[in-house]
Amino acid sequence: MAELEDISLHCSKCRAEFRVAEWDRRFLDQLSVPLPRLCPQCRRLRRLVHVNQVHLFRRTCGATKKQIISNYPPESVCPVYDQAYWWSDAFDAVAYGRDYDFSRSFFSQFQELSSAVPRPALFTDYTRDENSAYTNYAGLNKNCYMIFDSDENWDCYYSSGMNGSRSSMDCYRVQNVELCYEAVDCTNCYSCLFAANCEDCFDCAFVQNCIGCKKCLFCSNLRQKEYYYRNQRVSPAEFSRLWAEFASFPRVERQRQQFGEWKRKFPQKFMRGYKNENVTGNYLVNCKNAVECYDSMNLWDCKYCTQVFMSLRDSLDCHECGESQLLYECSHTGYNAYNVMFTSRCLKQLTNLFYCLYCFNGCADLFGCVGLKRRQYCILNKHYSKEDYLALRGKIIEQMQAQGEWGEYFPAELSAFPYNLTVAEEYYPLSREQALGSGYAWYEEPPRDYRAQTCVIADTIMEIPESITSETLVCEVCSKNYRIVQPELKFYRELGLPIPRACFFCRHQRRLRQRNPRQLWQRECAHCRAPVATSYAPNAPDIVYCERCYADALE
Repeated sequence: MAELEDISLHCSKCRAEFRVAEWDRRFLDQLSVPLPRLCPQCRRLRRLVHVNQVHLFRRTCGATKKQIISNYPPESVCPVYDQAYWWSDAFDAVAYGRDYDFSRSFFSQFQELSSAVPRPALFTDYTRDENSAYTNYAGLNKNCYMIFDSDENWDCYYSSGMNGSRSSMDCYRVQNVELCYEAVDCTNCYSCLFAANCEDCFDCAFVQNCIGCKKCLFCSNLRQKEYYYRNQRVSPAEFSRLWAEFASFPRVERQRQQFGEWKRKFPQKFMRGYKNENVTGNYLVNCKNAVECYDSMNLWDCKYCTQVFMSLRDSLDCHECGESQLLYECSHTGYNAYNVMFTSRCLKQLTNLFYCLYCFNGCADLFGCVGLKRRQYCILNKHYSKEDYLALRGKIIEQMQAQGEWGEYFPAELSAFPYNLTVAEEYYPLSREQALGSGYAWYEEPPRDYRAQTCVIADTIMEIPESITSETLVCEVCSKNYRIVQPELKFYRELGLPIPRACFFCRHQRRLRQRNPRQLWQRECAHCRAPVATSYAPNAPDIVYCERCYADALE
């Protein structure tokens, strides 16, 4: 096989120079798609601008006319159906099939189809959920409220990226935790508060980078310690006295601010992860030959992938995909998918899908389809014989190549969501003016008279009456109204925590800011001066160590 050289290109959107490596070129040649026009960052943003996870709305089902909860705002163009109706035999998206018109571009025809085909109100495993209506991109949850991108949880609230957890709240990207609050990137923890990057910890608060610790407070980079405060051993009685301070809201907020400053004294590992071989990125587990990937596990020969939830091989530019092979420019696609490109929200037994949306359960050989189940040989939702399908698909690809469409993901203009409702806003925040100036839509919230707060929130949970669940509260950050629900109040009482003064969305943004961006810079280890590729920016004040120096520095 002829050698392919690395080449440099300029992004057609941000104009930044980016490198297309030999591996990328071989991968793209295998799929018969051209070199990308956008840099990896802009390609990632383009995928995320089509996804709304955390913003929910009340609207009417287009079929049954009953009131439903959906991540599609009432103003959206596309019809939205209740999930039970959408998945029933009463709905078959083949009825929306249409002929391909070679006098028009593919994307214009796909936009018309996707605007006409009804979509499910939410993206959940609703048949196996129990009492978890206010969730999205989630499944197998019980008694959960306002959790997103989360699976197999019980009695959890106001969280994102939570899996296999119990009785926890206000968490982000945690796994197998219980009675945890404001935990970020934690695994197998119990009764931990304001914790980050911790494993197997018990009864800890304001801790980071700790493993196997018990009864630790205001600590960093500890291993197998018990009864520690500010990384120093204290008596059980002193620890109990210090822990009691969490009962007061002003003290908790003061501790939060102080811990944010104090923890910077300790070295940070250049990347989070373990059991990896030849990888770059952050938060990677059991990966091999994974380049610039983030928040993923079990990757093998992949590049520019994020939040891979199960094994993924030989894939490029994927977000929330898994148990698949040979994927390119896909999001929320997987569970035995093979040779799938430019596709979003398609699951279970998929083969040879191109430019598809909401297609499920044994679909194969589809091109430009929306909302199909168990279908094969369809283009724009119209069924063909195998021979006719292959011939027509070839002609469409030729036209797309000539018009510069082939090989490009869905344009941002095709998104059903305004920019500020999407996941893109979480990682690439823009002002209204910046978004509109870049050609994105913007969601203008309908005029609403926010009510004044109807009570004074006491500083300790012991002073909070049961009637708090009937009161209207005002977020101290955005001034919008929010409420305390009964299970939430029970949780605060159990852990002795004060009532928060910010709404869910502002608390969610605060957790997001605790993590580094999904971007790599070249730095030197602050100890041995070895070069490292890290998500800590060169001007970040953090002390960054290579893996060996970080291990040596741990107590």
